Amino acid sequence: MSVVELGRFMDDLADASGQAILPFFRAQYALTDKAAGTAAFDPVTEADRAAELVLRNMIRGRFPAHGILGEEFGSERLDAECVWVLDPIDGTRAFITGIPTWGTLIGLTRNGSAVRGLMHQPYLGERFTGDGRTARLRSLRGERTLHTRRCSDMSAAMLATTDPRLFTDGAEADRFRAIEGRVRMSRYGTDCYAYCMLASGQIDLVVEAGLKPYDIVALIPIVEGAGGVITAWDGGPATGGGRIVAAGDPRMHAAALAILNP
Repeated sequence: MSVVELGRFMDDLADASGQAILPFFRAQYALTDKAAGTAAFDPVTEADRAAELVLRNMIRGRFPAHGILGEEFGSERLDAECVWVLDPIDGTRAFITGIPTWGTLIGLTRNGSAVRGLMHQPYLGERFTGDGRTARLRSLRGERTLHTRRCSDMSAAMLATTDPRLFTDGAEADRFRAIEGRVRMSRYGTDCYAYCMLASGQIDLVVEAGLKPYDIVALIPIVEGAGGVITAWDGGPATGGGRIVAAGDPRMHAAALAILNP
């Protein structure tokens, strides 16, 4: 499959998943707590499951030899050269409260490296894509290339994280607070949208912990394609999830790593 054909297929995936999800947004539907009282509230909706089934069926039909890792229905053929990594609704808490900062994440890895990523926000009509070299946004206002913002001074930086309660142990929380205490402003509740806003040059730094691969793989080629840097806290690959730091400016990333690894 050519690059153009792959891009079209990913667009088809986004279109189909959006059609499955939108009837549930700001509507009444069943809600399940995956944690079932054993941990923090971890909601999943009928929309999550419906969208992932659509995505899996389309991928199996087009690429039967590819692997799939999804949030709702587990993994298959993870030893394949190419593996699709899916989060049908990243930001379920935002989704169930009617706030449009959620998105569908569709990522593709090849030999373990994230090579293509798409974040689709169907309610707003926004689609962020990246291949690690370039990144673009298509929206109702047209299409444009994304570029991160140059910002090396942490005192001027805009920071985002989904929830400060992501940092579950004392050391994690202390290191996050050390960064938060130095930046100009911080925002919570952003989920995947934070990384896309970083790629768009709206914010400068994202710091998170406790992520799964399906939370981050699709976002790596978008951030890197826009000129940003995204790694684990120890500077290793972000593809495995866990503790993640992303910055629009490589100098900001280096400064953040120095704080996160005292």
